[in-house]
Parts: sequence; structure tokens; C-alpha cells
Amino acid sequence: MKKEIEVKGVKVQVLIKEKSDYFSLTDMTSGIKEGSGLIGKWISNKNTIEYLGIWEQIHNSNFNYTEFGVIGSDAGTLVKS
Repeated sequence: MKKEIEVKGVKVQVLIKEKSDYFSLTDMTSGIKEGSGLIGKWISNKNTIEYLGIWEQIHNSNFNYTEFGVIGSDAGTLVKS
């Protein structure tokens, strides 16, 4: 199910799936100057990459450790599996 909320005058789409809510980062930053650049900086941050790798290891039984190692190296971080 999809719904929309408004945060400080910005409409943000929310996807509700299996009792979890997923918010649109693009919508959240649409009211910020150069918001898409902010998402790019966040997603390429070594700490974010490490967090996403750990989350995937826990929740994704098909997690591709080899490919993630390449991504981690490109981000300037060493990923240990």
C-alpha cells in the first residue's frame, strides 16, 4: 500500500509493506537545495556502505559477498565478509 505524508510542506511518498514503512529519500530531499547531491554523498559514504553490507548479510540470503566487496573497494572501504 502506498500513502503520502507531508513534512514541513514537502509531500513524501510512503510504501507500506508487511508492517514496515519505506520513505522516499528523493521526496524527502526535494525541498533542499541540491538534495539529490546530498543523497549521493550519503549513499557513497563508507559508513553507509558498511551499514548496508551488514544489513544485507543479515536479511538477504542471496547476498553477493563478492560483488559487494568490489562495491566496498570502490567506495574506499575494506569490506570483511
